[in-house]
Amino acid sequence: MRFYEFEAKQLFSKYGIPLPAGSRVAHSPEEAATIAEEIGGPVVLKAQVLTGGRMKAGGVLFADTPSEAAHAAEKILGLVIKGHVPRGVLVEARAPVEQEYYLGVTWDGFARLPVMVFSDMGGIDVEEVAEKHPEHIAKRHFSTIYPFSDYMAKELIASLGVSGTNLLRLTHIAAQLARAFRNHSLTLAEINPLARLKDGRFVCLDGHVDLEDDARESQRQILQELGIDPAEKRQARPPTEFEIRGAEIDASDPRGVAGNVVEFDGDLGLIIGAGGGSLTLFDAIRKHGGRPANYCEIGGNPSVAKTCALTKLILSKPGVKKIAVMMNVVSNTRVDLVARGVIKGVLECGYKPSEKIAIFRIPGSWESEGFKILKDYGVDYCDRTVSMYEAAGRAVAKMREG
Repeated sequence: MRFYEFEAKQLFSKYGIPLPAGSRVAHSPEEAATIAEEIGGPVVLKAQVLTGGRMKAGGVLFADTPSEAAHAAEKILGLVIKGHVPRGVLVEARAPVEQEYYLGVTWDGFARLPVMVFSDMGGIDVEEVAEKHPEHIAKRHFSTIYPFSDYMAKELIASLGVSGTNLLRLTHIAAQLARAFRNHSLTLAEINPLARLKDGRFVCLDGHVDLEDDARESQRQILQELGIDPAEKRQARPPTEFEIRGAEIDASDPRGVAGNVVEFDGDLGLIIGAGGGSLTLFDAIRKHGGRPANYCEIGGNPSVAKTCALTKLILSKPGVKKIAVMMNVVSNTRVDLVARGVIKGVLECGYKPSEKIAIFRIPGSWESEGFKILKDYGVDYCDRTVSMYEAAGRAVAKMREG
């Protein structure tokens, strides 16, 4: 779950990370003018959207007076930025910047540990800095078990030559950012730019926070404190009607998972799952040249009715020619129930299962019963002797056959 900038900053504020003066969200030009008047000086106004490119789209404006702030807010609130309607306008004091830094904490999948990244070249993509100026990047992994100490942050920042008061102030911010990352099951906590002002103070000018999707329940308290509905799904764009319907189907029946639907523009519907198997299968389809119409997870032994409803949803999407039902070896999901649900959904949509199901590869519990059902309807299925990658290739080949 991605946070809006103002939500990320509210979280940072709870950890004592300094923000620009004011830093409140306005939902109308009048509110923006009031905040600007309270700040009593130049302000910056930023559209609150879950996408980049705000500046180019006119979503970041500056104002010197409350009336200018109202005018700027009116412009921003009327924008649609890459399909996103601003949820509000963040109004903050604008102060002269002496230097910009980058500070972020994310998860290193190779090391299987969190990693803190610091750079004295902030304000641009850290990937670009790493590529062109690697000497300006410092990294440090840390444990998920032992506490994160200020000393660890200090060592990291000092490695780029920062010293004195600047080192002490940055150390506090970095250590608190790492604690926020760990305490709230985040996958990203990033400040870019982290600015040192001309008066020596440090402030977070922009912040990005991503929460582990499965941690919504355990992080319900902080989400409520930030005014975020734990059930709200967020991506780099608002959910489509198709995705909302998928979530509704999943929520309608507590038995198993048959949801987490993400819509794409391809022609092959995917019902996939089993731990990391869903991502592996999605990537395998693309590797073979297939065009997924969706990413749709299944698992935990969903009911026949739930699987049926999900299948009908996927087939309702315009452009979907066939569906592929694939999972890793499963022990917590009955193969026969999934087979019944998928076939029921296909039949109720008026199609022949043998023509609409490109491949069915779910080996595991009750698989002989499931395979018998599939055989009765002439569906192409395979067991665990066919790898997930090979099954994805067979599905793509079927799409090419038409």
